[in-house]
Amino acid sequence: MKLSLQDATDRIAAVFERRGCSAAVARSVARALVAAEADGLKGHGLSRIPTYLAMLATGKVDGRAVPQMRKTAPGVLGIDAADGYAYPAIDLALDTLPALTHSQGVAIAAIRRSNHCGVAGHHAEALAREGLVALLFANAPAAIAPWGGRAPVFGTNPIAFAAPLEGAEPIVVDLSVSKVARGNILAAKQRNQPIPEGWALDAEGNATTDPAAALAGTMIPFGDAKGAALALMVEILSACLVGANLSAEATNFFDGEGPPPGVGQLIVAFDPAAFGHDGFGARMAMLAQIVLGQEGVRLPGARRVALRRQAQEQGLEIPPEIADAFS
Repeated sequence: MKLSLQDATDRIAAVFERRGCSAAVARSVARALVAAEADGLKGHGLSRIPTYLAMLATGKVDGRAVPQMRKTAPGVLGIDAADGYAYPAIDLALDTLPALTHSQGVAIAAIRRSNHCGVAGHHAEALAREGLVALLFANAPAAIAPWGGRAPVFGTNPIAFAAPLEGAEPIVVDLSVSKVARGNILAAKQRNQPIPEGWALDAEGNATTDPAAALAGTMIPFGDAKGAALALMVEILSACLVGANLSAEATNFFDGEGPPPGVGQLIVAFDPAAFGHDGFGARMAMLAQIVLGQEGVRLPGARRVALRRQAQEQGLEIPPEIADAFS
């Protein structure tokens, strides 16, 4: 099956609406999943449909939740995702942050009672397209042990950053603190394919290439102890600071069992015009020129943009292992 991005979005939204989501929530979720798939980030794309629907079927996620927002300080938006999908709450933050940031230089959205936030870089990129520099931190169900330990405490806890670049696509840095995103292991499990050694450990702390064993075990942080320290930092920013569940308290994103995960996201936006000079654009252009002056180098986010344009022109191949979810 091959579909245009619009057709894929419409069909996925219809599936979620039939299963109990409001039309607005279904559309928000569908846009996020299709955007991830189009950018080649399949672990956050259509492979998530079965698990998202499993959470919906059991009430682990509220498909009709309406996020609530209040200004908790002049530059801080507190957003309650109301145990719904993360995307409507993030949409609310992205709609509100630009004006607030432009008015005072820096603004923050703190989202709690949330869920899987998908491609963190997409949310930061949306703010960069508004002329802002953005950071996003998110926690996730426990999958990484503290360095030297075996029991998972931290999530894969993504960090995203984006900055505008005049006359070009934004620079987007998006990484999880594990060597790979956990969604890649889920996608391998759905395809009945092994994973490379070095991605994860099984429940006994042994290296594994079995995705099922990896999902039951722990992820290996990138940079070893440094990655585990970053996981701790993100946990503090997106859970402790926000008032969300710790990763160790959050239930799995990959099934319908248990209560809502209740994780958090923290989004920080900066207005370059607020920093007392008008040289941001020129500095960015020079930096990009220096980086790209080396043969074989590309700016972070460039590969995604190329795949996105290809998907816009050619449509999406719908993986056979999730095609049934379209019915």
